[in-house]
Amino acid sequence: MQNPAPGSRLKRTAWLALACLVVPMFASYFFDDMFSSISYLFEDPSSTALGWDAVGYGLYTSGYSVLCVFGGLVVCGMLLDKWGVRVTGSLFVGMMAGGALLVLHAITSGLAPARSLRLAYIGCMFFGLGSEIAGTAVTRSIAKWFRHGHMALAMGLQLAIARLGTALALVLAPRLVVQQAGHVYSLSETARPALFGVGLMALGLILWAVFVALDARHDRVQAPAAATASSDAFQFRDVLQILRNKNFWLVSLLCVLFYSSIIAFKKFAGAILIPRFDIPSETAGWMVSMLPFSTVIFAPLFGMMVDAKGKGTRWMVLGAVLALLAHLMLAFAPAGVPFFGYLGMVLLGFGYSLVPAALWPSVPKIVPDKVLGTTYSLIYWVQNLGLLSFKMLAGFILGGAAVAGAASGAVRVEVMFVLLCIAALVVALLLARSSDRNPQLGLDQANK
Repeated sequence: MQNPAPGSRLKRTAWLALACLVVPMFASYFFDDMFSSISYLFEDPSSTALGWDAVGYGLYTSGYSVLCVFGGLVVCGMLLDKWGVRVTGSLFVGMMAGGALLVLHAITSGLAPARSLRLAYIGCMFFGLGSEIAGTAVTRSIAKWFRHGHMALAMGLQLAIARLGTALALVLAPRLVVQQAGHVYSLSETARPALFGVGLMALGLILWAVFVALDARHDRVQAPAAATASSDAFQFRDVLQILRNKNFWLVSLLCVLFYSSIIAFKKFAGAILIPRFDIPSETAGWMVSMLPFSTVIFAPLFGMMVDAKGKGTRWMVLGAVLALLAHLMLAFAPAGVPFFGYLGMVLLGFGYSLVPAALWPSVPKIVPDKVLGTTYSLIYWVQNLGLLSFKMLAGFILGGAAVAGAASGAVRVEVMFVLLCIAALVVALLLARSSDRNPQLGLDQANK
């Protein structure tokens, strides 16, 4: 019997590497969204022993982006290109898990609300930087392992499984912390989602170690080719070339505007959907879970479509249109009718699948391989700058509207998301025009 061809073995190992890479991201997404569907807990500080209010919760969630925004992502992205994914990725997967542990400790510590919030905020900062660099390392690794085909499909699968972590958080959290009228939730009750998330982090650390071993073996096999390319190594001055790239800025702006309209929305989903459509927290959890569940199905399918048919910038435009329609419906559809909430989630889910499936595989087409990690990190830096701002703004809008009522606050914060989607659509149209004017980049070509 003949041994499998080296190319066939490499393809099988690539899918095994992908299977190891998705679990740390699954854990990261779960932990990041563990309070999204039960965010109503923080509308009244007296309802939990933790004692946080909506403004405090908004501050906590914004902590995710602080270190990312203040230089961490950019510097660490350059280290990713300089040191490689194994060293840099291992450092920051560990930081992600350590930050999550610190958040869990803050929630269960019994400290005064201000002190526990401060400690959780610090933990969320480390968790956020670790998660973003780990995500950059994962994306960089997928681009490396799937350079010769199926890149959009692989990125779509990674995205789908990671967002399944969000879906699990949205559905599981209301069952771990059951809504009870007039009940004061203890520290241990409030911490149940965090405890579960830390367990997922432990599994992610184990599988990351398996990936490191696979990647080291892959590089030994590919050593001759790597030696040939050593003269084209990353230099810090290459960052200036990225910053002069117009398409880099268009991709970055689309990323920050589009993702802010969805990720910031998810953080306050319970506080928006429950008063808008007069539903209990468990129903709101199922409703917003349609976002990540839809990507589990459609992100890989759209990735296959981009690989086979191309037209990536056109799919980005369509995704931005769908997100805009969804937020218009969530803001202005008749109140108290859950059907419109479900329909809005369907449209938002399609957009949430379309844009990333086309956006992330386009990045290797606009920059050289040697600066790919730095480029992804710079994009994530711009994204986190927006997330930091819009999460805090959403918290202030909802907190400031407490006197006028929860439904009024939900509408006001949805208007903010509508404006973000309009801006994202404009940027997507500009990117499509740039693709038409620069066909040599292949932004709309198939990835076969």
